[in-house]
Amino acid sequence: MKEHSAEQAREKLDAIYRSESRRIFASLIRLLGDFELAEDALHDAFGAALERWPEEGIPASPRAWLVSTGRFKAIDAMRRRSRFDASQTAIAQQLGAEAGVATTSDDESIEDDRLRLVFTCCHPALAPDARVALTLREVCGLTTEEIARAFLAVPSTLAQRIVRAKAKIRDARIPYQVPSPAEMPNRLDTVLQVIYLVFNEGYSTSSGESHTRSDLSGEAIRLGRLLVELLPEPEVMGLLALMLLQESRRVARTSPAGDLILLEEQDRSLWDRDQIAEGKALMEKALLSRRFGSYTLQAAIATAHADAPTAAATDWIRIAGLYDLLVRVEPSPVVELNRAVAVAMRDGPDAGLALIDAILGRGDLADYHLAHAARADLCRRAGRTAEARASYEMALNLARQEPERRFLERRMAGSG
Repeated sequence: MKEHSAEQAREKLDAIYRSESRRIFASLIRLLGDFELAEDALHDAFGAALERWPEEGIPASPRAWLVSTGRFKAIDAMRRRSRFDASQTAIAQQLGAEAGVATTSDDESIEDDRLRLVFTCCHPALAPDARVALTLREVCGLTTEEIARAFLAVPSTLAQRIVRAKAKIRDARIPYQVPSPAEMPNRLDTVLQVIYLVFNEGYSTSSGESHTRSDLSGEAIRLGRLLVELLPEPEVMGLLALMLLQESRRVARTSPAGDLILLEEQDRSLWDRDQIAEGKALMEKALLSRRFGSYTLQAAIATAHADAPTAAATDWIRIAGLYDLLVRVEPSPVVELNRAVAVAMRDGPDAGLALIDAILGRGDLADYHLAHAARADLCRRAGRTAEARASYEMALNLARQEPERRFLERRMAGSG
């Protein structure tokens, strides 16, 4: 019986770690005020639970138990250190005094410590790339390697960036709090970027056996909803709309065997119409404000796809026009690439190929597998078989996600 209880406790603890550990970590940072101390406290709390839950039973509120235990473990650790390091004494005394006081939210409109942590990690005192990397690591629990792939950067470089960002927060005493209404707009752009990067890693993983990670995309949507409640600005609504519209296609994007299914081949009856309706409503509200930006425009493009009952009925004139606007609002090689594909669908593959070749000819996106995959597909459609095969090979050499690699291998085999 005891063995059975121990197994149940371990299973419960594993499930809590997967679903709640970053939230618990965020709460510990609020209570302890230090990244490293909170990380140690998190591990100590789960270690204590592994020892005690099989004997004492699973508490009624496991998350609250873990936060409280982690906090007291940290206080005990600081008291022990204070015996050898006088500088730790004041910190230990402060934490001990605060432990008996009920803590309240810095801003009652936000009840989520992880969102508060996002704003801390996105503080203006940090470099923009460090803000994003730190938030992805500490708020969402992505590994340094995953973040590096998202940035197309070297893992060791990203690791150093994260260490420097933590040191900056500590040394500059950056507060763990939600910015004031006056400060909020200046901090918002980076927060939106962070949330969307998290969503993208979940919507289409950068590498590995799985094409998607619903835990990450779901977490990004949850953060997006909280941000809309906090600050219902047009681009906040636009980002949430975009994520919902893209997420609505999740089930249709892969086969039961885990193989990738392109948009044009998806079973549209599998699309989540509730998410589409919610996303469209948010997008339309953002557009009506006339203060929208790139996320809202991307949501409008996703809406055009959602409105088409079949792939053949897709309004490519509308989509290409929206990309014309988007490339002016947010000029980037990736946006240009997506516009080129839309132009190809509107005007024919040769028109799109000319645009993609111009992008690659500048040296942009040379290491981006989707650029070569798009070129390969347009060459295939244009009957340029040898070029299609060469571009598929280039894309395959660069792809790191197994479902995408299998898809590219099938296309390359069918290209002659």
